[in-house]
Amino acid sequence: MTTPTRMTGRELLAFRILFVISALWNFAGAFPGFFDSAGMFEREFGRALTDPVLVAVYRGAWVTALLYGFGFLAVAHDPVRHSGVVLMGGVGKALFAINLLYMYLNGWTSDFAIVVIGGDVIFVALFVQYFRRLHHHGHRAV
Repeated sequence: MTTPTRMTGRELLAFRILFVISALWNFAGAFPGFFDSAGMFEREFGRALTDPVLVAVYRGAWVTALLYGFGFLAVAHDPVRHSGVVLMGGVGKALFAINLLYMYLNGWTSDFAIVVIGGDVIFVALFVQYFRRLHHHGHRAV
């Protein structure tokens, strides 16, 4: 195995910016999703959220997004060290986007879902590039 090389300052800065933006993207959904679960649900699915059990489940999903946001902030601090967070967050974003696309194609969501799907797909693609660059520099993915 080759000795890992350091990322250039410019590349490291680009990844730090990517992960700060990733965190902000998660926070943009997580805070309104947690504090106004019914309102966010109505924007996303085009119908009222009235069942208290579903409110709790939906709010819990947004707590997960909030935790991913804090994880992305940790990655922004040290992009090489915290690649496991990116792997978990990227897989989570990919699976969420696929599920939301399925729901959208079945008419279960509003058009707002396209914004969420598109954003997560872009982040997943950028995360793949991040892993390619880590590999290029000889770093293990996790």
